[in-house]
Amino acid sequence: MDKLPPHVQRARRPEHKELRLASIVDAARSLALEKGVRAVTLTDIAARAGINKSAVLRYVETREEIYLRLTAECWSRWAAALREVLGERTDGTPDELAEALARTVVDQPLLCDLLAHTALHLERHVSADAVLAYKLAALAALDDMVDTGTRFQPTLDEAAIRDLVGTVSLLAGALWQISTPPEALARLYAEEPRLAHAVVDFLPRLTGTARAMAAGLATRVG
Repeated sequence: MDKLPPHVQRARRPEHKELRLASIVDAARSLALEKGVRAVTLTDIAARAGINKSAVLRYVETREEIYLRLTAECWSRWAAALREVLGERTDGTPDELAEALARTVVDQPLLCDLLAHTALHLERHVSADAVLAYKLAALAALDDMVDTGTRFQPTLDEAAIRDLVGTVSLLAGALWQISTPPEALARLYAEEPRLAHAVVDFLPRLTGTARAMAAGLATRVG
């Protein structure tokens, strides 16, 4: 069994365990922001947190569980950001709501990166309990966003706003991966004119699509 580094003491009390888990999650967050979720290994996370990989596995099931926890955290931050941007207004429009949704999710690059990995990888390599905890946290954030959206504008109903938020989140995950290619691909796109279409301007593309969907939903609701 791997031993902890000499300078690291095993966390035994509940509050110490929470602090150790928080340090692991913080390490995973900083690494993902530096080089992208896909490139981060459990060994990387352990090294950044200053403990052995086997020690990390005393606190989480897998690397994917760490990032699933972060995805839930990011959903809550997105909901809070939307509340802050929309404020106390009750005379907004579906178009303004769509723009706010796009802008607030783009302001969270970690969430945009994680969204593409959640269903494909993160949920598939953890226990059912971990998936349930994530789903409930994300659902709570979605409910918060729906409440915020319905107060902000009188046109779209709750079902329409759920559809809008869900679509914006799916598109954000996909467009983020396209708009932030690896260095080799970015260089290829810049050097090859025939691949100019592969360069995506993230915020304008997401905002335009969100606005179009909001307009369609408004027509359907009306």
